[in-house]
Amino acid sequence: MTRDNNDFYRLLELLWIREAWGLLPAGDDLPPLLVDPPARAGDPDDRDAWEAAWPEVWEDVVSHAAVLVEPSMFEELTHSVDGSKERAELIRRLQGPTWREHFGDAAFTEEYRAWSDARFHARRDDHPRSLAESPERQSIDALIPAWRAGLSKVITVPCRGEHTRIVGGSTLLMTEATRKDPDRYAAALATFARR
Repeated sequence: MTRDNNDFYRLLELLWIREAWGLLPAGDDLPPLLVDPPARAGDPDDRDAWEAAWPEVWEDVVSHAAVLVEPSMFEELTHSVDGSKERAELIRRLQGPTWREHFGDAAFTEEYRAWSDARFHARRDDHPRSLAESPERQSIDALIPAWRAGLSKVITVPCRGEHTRIVGGSTLLMTEATRKDPDRYAAALATFARR
């Protein structure tokens, strides 16, 4: 089972944009606010467009996170020509959807880089010191049935409270707090196993 990947960083970008730019997107099953909210970056030039697009981009990135990448895509990429349309399409399929596709880099200020770096270091420093301390080991009795039911990826987001969602047939999206709490993590895994 894998935990997080590049899609995590795309999700993190979207969570930062939502709060740093003060967006109030509407939609079902959107994640709660960040545990470590950023300072306000300002007001977007077209708030309505950003707020309307945010839930759609969120869903696209979450859906892409559940896609298992075929190893053959990397082989195809190595055989593609630099600068070709084929290579660009392969990279896009591997990378998945991004906010930048819709709105460019305008949302990503220097504050984003600083906040993102701080999240990276906090995440790195928060790893369990031993296998026995890992959330998967502490919830092993619930993990095994979830794994047998097809769970292959757990993606955590640094949001407040509890937010757990099954994505596709093999992925669980949840808050970091849920994964760190053995009882809540076991409950999330059990939900996946019973689906």
